Amino acid sequence: MDVVLVGCGAMSRAWLDAARQMDGLAIVGLVDLDAERAQARAREYDLTNAVIGTSVDGVLDQTKPDAVFDVVVPAARREVAFSAFAHNCHLLTEKPLADSPENARAIIEAARRAGRVHAVVQNRRYVANVRRIRRFLDSGAIGKPTSIHADFFVAPHFGGFREEMAHVLLLDMAIHTFDAARYMVAGEPANVYCQEWEPANSWYRQGSSASAVFDFGGGKVFTYAGSWCAAGFRSSWEGSWRIVAERGSLLWDGHDGLKAEVVLPEREGLLDKTGPMEVPPLDPADRVDGHLGIITDFLHAIETGTEPETRGSDNIKSLAMVFGAIESAETGRRVAIAQETQ
Repeated sequence: MDVVLVGCGAMSRAWLDAARQMDGLAIVGLVDLDAERAQARAREYDLTNAVIGTSVDGVLDQTKPDAVFDVVVPAARREVAFSAFAHNCHLLTEKPLADSPENARAIIEAARRAGRVHAVVQNRRYVANVRRIRRFLDSGAIGKPTSIHADFFVAPHFGGFREEMAHVLLLDMAIHTFDAARYMVAGEPANVYCQEWEPANSWYRQGSSASAVFDFGGGKVFTYAGSWCAAGFRSSWEGSWRIVAERGSLLWDGHDGLKAEVVLPEREGLLDKTGPMEVPPLDPADRVDGHLGIITDFLHAIETGTEPETRGSDNIKSLAMVFGAIESAETGRRVAIAQETQ
């Protein structure tokens, strides 16, 4: 499988680290607006035979690859996607899928017309405990989930563009938590109410703190509370979770702490008794390993003619949660998550 990687910034290292672990995958081209940066990445990863260029179309014309890895900034994603599909390439893209609902729909439609595999690196799905939670809830051991709560409290000093972004938490990070929630409980987002604010202790321009409530359909509600300027008692980058179901609850600290309790037949005063229930270990069939797991899944889909789990036509539902939350925060009202974005 010959691949051209577009965008040679810091994030490209995660892609190239994964790619060099895969037999049969060759990076045949590197594209970046800064040719020296692309050349430096080629030297770093010993890609001596890779074609280096600043034009996506030019490098694709020269290398004729099977697939494109898109690691550009979101504003450039549509242009890269259209170039990839015009050259009959499959496309794996960094999150988010696009920088607007309109561009997301355009990219998915272009992939459909081209008949190419299109997927997004939504790597929180490939965390072992996310997989374990989905299997545990699907088993019905504590009944159907009804209330899903996620807290995300981390205080990174990025510097640079993030600290000047509008809606920085929702637009740059929350999709990981939103997608994990949707996956773990098989939720279909229907509407959202969201509020953003900028605390006095914040070093961001706008949107570093947010709280949102999503209707997931089927009697499921998902609440999200997050901040990128909450120093002290830091949560995991995966967030901390409580999932309430019909007959018990599950807690996950975002690290290795994963436990569940189930309601027992007897009652103690006003309260039902509960007892611990083991969450089974990772199933051998579960795909994990972050970028490596996603790239493996993507290549398998190309080889077998199937669809990858993080295909664009599904991932747009998580992206719609982000844009719905932003619209709600801007307008101060509950927002329906449009079905056409799904």
